[in-house]
Amino acid sequence: MKPLEGKIILVAGATRGAGRGIASMLGEAGATVYCSGRSVKGAPASGPSRPETIDETAEIVTELGGIGIPVRTDHSKEEEVIALMDRIRKDHGHLDVLVNDVWGGDALMQWNLPFWENDLSKGFQMMRQAIDTHIITAKYAVPLMLPAKKGLIVEVTDGDGYFYRGQLFYDLVKTTIIRLAYDMSQDLEPHGIGALSVTPGFLRSEAMLEHFGVTESNWKDGARVDPNFIASETPWFVGRAIAALAADPSVFEKRGKVFSSWNLSDEYGFSDRDGTRPHWGNYVRTTIPEYLHKPLDDEFYSYWKLISGKKIGGDAWV
Repeated sequence: MKPLEGKIILVAGATRGAGRGIASMLGEAGATVYCSGRSVKGAPASGPSRPETIDETAEIVTELGGIGIPVRTDHSKEEEVIALMDRIRKDHGHLDVLVNDVWGGDALMQWNLPFWENDLSKGFQMMRQAIDTHIITAKYAVPLMLPAKKGLIVEVTDGDGYFYRGQLFYDLVKTTIIRLAYDMSQDLEPHGIGALSVTPGFLRSEAMLEHFGVTESNWKDGARVDPNFIASETPWFVGRAIAALAADPSVFEKRGKVFSSWNLSDEYGFSDRDGTRPHWGNYVRTTIPEYLHKPLDDEFYSYWKLISGKKIGGDAWV
């Protein structure tokens, strides 16, 4: 029996990147995975340049041994989130795990500008899309967990510390996601439901592969453009991290904290899809001399120094 067989899981924001990888690996572990998002076959919400859909993600979930169910949902609209939860309740009566990975901020990013030169409307829209959606989704998901007095909410962020991520609104979103997990864990603790946050490292998403002009089969060629790409990880890696958490009977003890894919790999022993175990923290420590003995927050700060001016949007990383 697979470790998550019989578990009902919702991955909100499962279209591409980390969301697709997470849904896929939950399927590999045997779960029934509701894959929600706005991009469906024939109507990609991110435009023609990003063709991925939740339908494709659900198909991958099923191919890997789970049950994938695509449900088009705009998580900024309460009525659509309520309808999604009503469907899960009707089909299964409960929800075991919610993974909040909604982002949608790529087109709104304003890199290499100080905050006073940012377009506030774009910044505020990013916060609505990437923070409000998480709160709305959690609000209506929790009642599906309460009767069993158990469950897990995973908030997907970028970075596992309170360091500056290179752009004011992006930083506000990603640090707020960490805080959301902590705050929700406080309210949920008496009910036996845990909430925590997880970050991938240098994510080798569809958009990042495209950015470097490579595919998954020859991805190492991307290191000719950026040598740090050699330490990247596929979306499956953070997916296996979350699958390991979801299968851990003691996961409630981790509530309120933030975890990285590489440290969870150390703890649970899973590997990436090619059998390797990429470790962004170790890479930074051993590659960047000035940060050799710095704490983790400084390791990540060095990461942002390394990629300053190169980021192509949050979905490339998270």
